[in-house]
Amino acid sequence: MDLPPNHDHLRPDGGTGGVLDPPPFDAVDDAALTPEALAENAPRLETVVQLLNRPALARIYVYVCYRGPVTPPTIMDALALSKSTTYKYIETLTEFGLVEQDDSTRPQRLTAEPLIILEQYASIIVTPTVLHAIGLQEVDEDIAYFVERHGVGKLVAALRGAGLHFAGRTTQRMIASDIDVRDTEAMMIVYALRPALALGREHDPYFAYLFPDVHDQLDLPEPDDEGGELERSPTTDADE
Repeated sequence: MDLPPNHDHLRPDGGTGGVLDPPPFDAVDDAALTPEALAENAPRLETVVQLLNRPALARIYVYVCYRGPVTPPTIMDALALSKSTTYKYIETLTEFGLVEQDDSTRPQRLTAEPLIILEQYASIIVTPTVLHAIGLQEVDEDIAYFVERHGVGKLVAALRGAGLHFAGRTTQRMIASDIDVRDTEAMMIVYALRPALALGREHDPYFAYLFPDVHDQLDLPEPDDEGGELERSPTTDADE
């Protein structure tokens, strides 16, 4: 897989639902950092924050992104959600411009464009695979525990470490040292994140951004063999 040109992306625009390609890094000047410019792009940042802080929302977004076009009843059945919760989240994602609704059919069909945020200088990356890992907090106690103890940032670091582990480039003990967690926690999170890696390799068009050096070398099961993927059912379905 060839990597796209080396610049950052943010897709879609959380404020309007459009799809934008920001300029290359070398094209960004002081004008892009004025308060007016930052305020104009504030909805895009709010969109990302919502997905990072609300794993249930991220889970539905990734499901639509990977499986779409899908209908709300399909989401309800696959993710074991109530009707009210499903439609509330769909409405929120639509308002953020992350999900598009085709009302020409009954039931309506939903699609979602994959997004990527890549900031080279700050070592920050968000893709559907990352959002899937975050969403798995809803259904995986090990991931929920890890995030509660160490935060979302270290979860993303662990995701990168897990990919390198399954490519044979690092050990669980080395991951533990790299991200400053206990050896037992590294072992736990590496295998908890395997479904996100397996499904991401299959469906995330920006997967190679996460693993530019080993994206074609990961020893992972086929997604259907992973035992749940996105469809793993939560223990509860409480409205937020």
